Amino acid sequence: MNGEELTEQETALYDRQIRVWGADAQRRLSKSHILVYGMKGTIAEFCKNIVLAGVGSLTLVDDRDVCEEALSANFLIPPDESVCRGKTLAELCCDSLREFNPMVRVSVEKGDLASLGVEFFDKFDVVVISCCSLATKKLINEKCRKLSKRVSFYTVDCRDCCGEIFVDLQKYNYAKKKTDGTTDCELQYPSFQVQRGLRTQAKRNFYQEPSCRSKAEKALCEEQSLNESHIPDTLLERLVMGAKEFPPVCAIIGGTLGQEVIKAISSKGDPLKNFFFFDATDGKGMIEDISNPNL
Repeated sequence: MNGEELTEQETALYDRQIRVWGADAQRRLSKSHILVYGMKGTIAEFCKNIVLAGVGSLTLVDDRDVCEEALSANFLIPPDESVCRGKTLAELCCDSLREFNPMVRVSVEKGDLASLGVEFFDKFDVVVISCCSLATKKLINEKCRKLSKRVSFYTVDCRDCCGEIFVDLQKYNYAKKKTDGTTDCELQYPSFQVQRGLRTQAKRNFYQEPSCRSKAEKALCEEQSLNESHIPDTLLERLVMGAKEFPPVCAIIGGTLGQEVIKAISSKGDPLKNFFFFDATDGKGMIEDISNPNL
């Protein structure tokens, strides 16, 4: 991959990007293959960013029909109902993304990713998962880890004013810039299943499974040894908020995810390890490395 030169057309189109992260990084991007599952607003922002950045190919998976919730946050869906009729979310988003950058091969894969064999994921360098259960995320992460090559795995979720990214780069080597040059670094990431066992996720339940209010109350009470009456209603509302996305938050989370995927492909820059949380109420983002049980 590194030995293949950019074409004249690629060099001209991505000239500004090449000036920022170099020709080698752009070559890696142009030869990379990315799989995305679940076309929500956050994923739409992510896809737009990496298509404009010039990845080699992007494969979309989402067999759902267009609904009101999707229309509220996914700008890739055409407003014309007649265009949407008979097409899945993935197909509609695919048509829109092709217009952003004709040099990127955007395609649709139908079916349930959880039912596909390990070999299916071997043709991708990056797998991004959204809109599915914890069990599905865990299963797909396990399949990616069984491959002989390293596949970067991400999960992303966004609800109302909050968003979350999980990263598994397995054993990851990259170059880190310093004042006197660069140094080679290595990071070891835990799997999705392992990280679930390293830290209690009661306070994060609202990102991961659309559960009822009583489950959140019970989880918080068990963790903090509190009576339900001790938990403010405003806190509970935030923990079990609805599934709707807030477009400005989608832009932030999708943009952050795009940057992280570009880092992983180019092997340049410090990557997230291994959780990123964002809350629009205070405008703050937080990185947590929970591979260390002491954190």
